[in-house]
Amino acid sequence: MTAEPLSDDRAFRCSVGALDEPMAGSAAVAAAYLLVEHPGPWGRKALAESRFAEHVRRGLGEASDAAGVRVQLIRRPGRTDPSESFRVFASYADPAGPWTATALLHDPERLLDLDLAALALGQVPTGFTPYDGPLHLVCTNGRRDLCCAEQGRPIVTALAEAYAHATWETTHVGGHRFAGAMVLLPHGLSYGRLEPGSALDVVARSNDGDLVPSLLRGRSAYPGAVQAAELAALDRLGTTRIDALTLVSAIDQPVPDADARRVVDVTFAHAAGETTVRVAEVPTPAARQSCADLTTKPGIRYQVL
Repeated sequence: MTAEPLSDDRAFRCSVGALDEPMAGSAAVAAAYLLVEHPGPWGRKALAESRFAEHVRRGLGEASDAAGVRVQLIRRPGRTDPSESFRVFASYADPAGPWTATALLHDPERLLDLDLAALALGQVPTGFTPYDGPLHLVCTNGRRDLCCAEQGRPIVTALAEAYAHATWETTHVGGHRFAGAMVLLPHGLSYGRLEPGSALDVVARSNDGDLVPSLLRGRSAYPGAVQAAELAALDRLGTTRIDALTLVSAIDQPVPDADARRVVDVTFAHAAGETTVRVAEVPTPAARQSCADLTTKPGIRYQVL
């Protein structure tokens, strides 16, 4: 399917255009995160256009791509003045044992010394110390997408008033069209279509060990089909506990018809035994994925069979 060119409609908002699109299974897939404090300004490609030296930008980008670590720039709500030191977090969103660790760095060159391949395997970087609290990452990067700024900034303001130490603006969490968008670490829980009130509720319930399935896009450590299957299994079992399910297997099955690209049987263990959910990956018609897009792109949704 080819992209369809569009006229430049600056009033278009992708989050409005995607209101009928299911969110289940849409979380950006990442198990390992590196969060780097950077006051901005942030460009569309935040790390590549940051004010770090060019060799730091390039080296960190290449190392993170090779290791499969998701790098995001973060800052406290409201742009702050540059400082001689900056906070860095490493987080591993493995459902079996999620963790976050942190370090205060004084030289951006130190970022190039981090063993990101080890982080991708769940190892705490040398010199980092455990960080026991949650992190609330809200996308507010208007250079990347207007919906993120327009809907993210009121959310981050509300969260900062209640959870000042845990709340950070971030450059991109994937899926602008599901703004307001937030990721909760260390569990890697990706939420969408948030407003300030619902974001506060999500965080409060998460702190109590519960999910909010109606706003949950998925758990980022899992691929999309498994994300969608987890939500279906939680609904089937009537539970919202974050740790209710343990992934046992995800096994591809024969595709029964041309409508589906892939069919997967996903099995989870829980307190009462095991449950299996069959999920189909189904192509969707081309649509604008971001406010600034001048072409449409096909997408996918996950259908529980």
